[in-house]
Amino acid sequence: MKKLPSKMFAFATLSTSLYVTLKKSGIIDTLKEDIETVFERDPAARSIPEVIFCYPGLHALWFHRISHFFWKRNFKLTGRFLSHISRFLTGIEIHPGANIGKKFFIDHGMGIVIGETAEIGNNVTLYQGVTLGGTSLKKVKRHPTVGNNVVIGSGAKVLGALKIGDNSKIGSGSVVIRDVPRNSTVVGVPAKTIEKENPEKKVDLEHTKLPDVEGRVIRYLLHRIEELEKEISALNEGKPEAIENERKKEAEELKKIEKYIKSYDIEGLE
Repeated sequence: MKKLPSKMFAFATLSTSLYVTLKKSGIIDTLKEDIETVFERDPAARSIPEVIFCYPGLHALWFHRISHFFWKRNFKLTGRFLSHISRFLTGIEIHPGANIGKKFFIDHGMGIVIGETAEIGNNVTLYQGVTLGGTSLKKVKRHPTVGNNVVIGSGAKVLGALKIGDNSKIGSGSVVIRDVPRNSTVVGVPAKTIEKENPEKKVDLEHTKLPDVEGRVIRYLLHRIEELEKEISALNEGKPEAIENERKKEAEELKKIEKYIKSYDIEGLE
């Protein structure tokens, strides 16, 4: 009679079989890629155990992969329940119906909400408080489609079935309610689109270096008001030479304002 294998041997055999199965299915490679993405995007990451146990954004992504698996196979309640547990543990709400691509990274993700019909491409980075929300009560595509290599700053709200083009950057606190073209930067409430001349292929995490377009225009306008006041004073004092000089300055300022605005593709500032 053959001797039964020890518990240790049985456990090792089971572990090896499980690893081989996961390796063949591509799950191991996906987990490795997720961990590598954290190291690429967060300089605070020091070790693999720290990333595995201390990054709620990674936990939320892994929970989503499982809940999405059940959701696609029509186990809706199971998927929703797992996403609910994930929300409770991480503070990040991702609907199990959302589609998320490779190398997705959530940094300090508390308060992030991703809706059911949202679609997210590859190499996308979200910061805390981001909402990819819907604007319709109908059971149709009602959440954003985010392209590849997109960075969405903290507190930004992207609402509706709009499209965010590849290599785009959305500034912190912006409210996006229109499509964003490729290779562009979005700023403001409601957001205005500013075309980038030389888009970078890699993910641009400098989402704080954004131009203050409206502030610049307001400063120009304030300067123009000052020049107009000088012109009125010259009119009251009867000084034709001073009036002519002020009018020339005014014309130059108007040209500067027009040139500055035309240098960007800004909606609502024609």
